[in-house]
Amino acid sequence: MLLRITQRTLILAASLVASSVLVFAFMAVLPGDPARVALGVNASDEAVAAMRRDFGLDRPLAVQYLSWLGGLVRFDLGQSYVSHADIGPQIADRLQVTLWLVVTSMVLALAVALPLGTIMAVRHRHVSGLILSALSQVGVAVPAFLAGILLITVFAVQLRWLPANGWTPPAQDPAMFLKQLALPALSLGTVQAAVLTRYVRSAILDVLREDYIRTARAKGLSQLAALRRHGARNAAIPVVTVLGLQLATLLIGAVVVERVFVIPGLGSLLLDAVSNRDLILVQDVVMVLVLAVLVVNFVVDLLYLVIDPRLQARAR
Repeated sequence: MLLRITQRTLILAASLVASSVLVFAFMAVLPGDPARVALGVNASDEAVAAMRRDFGLDRPLAVQYLSWLGGLVRFDLGQSYVSHADIGPQIADRLQVTLWLVVTSMVLALAVALPLGTIMAVRHRHVSGLILSALSQVGVAVPAFLAGILLITVFAVQLRWLPANGWTPPAQDPAMFLKQLALPALSLGTVQAAVLTRYVRSAILDVLREDYIRTARAKGLSQLAALRRHGARNAAIPVVTVLGLQLATLLIGAVVVERVFVIPGLGSLLLDAVSNRDLILVQDVVMVLVLAVLVVNFVVDLLYLVIDPRLQARAR
């Protein structure tokens, strides 16, 4: 098992390096001069040249990349071209907001998908199972931003139960924090729950058709008892795989949802940086998102070892 963990760790490190090269190369080939954009079109050539020197933009690309990569390793993300503020504290502050939204949405999605997916699989030949399956299909077709707009229309504009936008830190006002988190978490979590429900249903249906489940049923166990005792682990393997992909999707979906609900998260920071052409800030935010996705995949790989006994036997 230790060898497998070491291999996965090396793959994670190599993936991070490869991703950093791609992100840096993509930003480097974009047209325009960040120093000229930051200073404005009326800035003198001398001022632009001075700013390029200050931020190291006049150095060769290879030197710039190594300097940026070294800063990432030291958790020094540099300074914004536009505001000249340190980027690290900005990302750390906005990342907390995005994590609240993503984690809450995923907990909500799991709380809905696991029981509903199980019911849909167990009752797939009944009317109730067919109705739930049809509703989940509708949920899959609805984008998160549209779900957010519909939720705002119903719960904020018409019923006036919840605020339509804004963000309050949990330490400042917990009640208002929960109210402002409810709609964006619902818009993200409901859509992801619909997707995850389909995979839970499919995974459990596959397990219910296995011979060992039939044997357990023949020994007197009910369908749910047989599934709980003998099939839960096997059903969990594909669900964990999809769960890792859904977490990555939630991170990307949060970029749009934060804009809809005016939430100062990582997505809003990224979009503002793009509009201001603050390339170093865009570069750092994208790298943080890539890191989050790769770490999620790494954790999923490790969970396979815990869930699947066959992999544990091979790892010994």
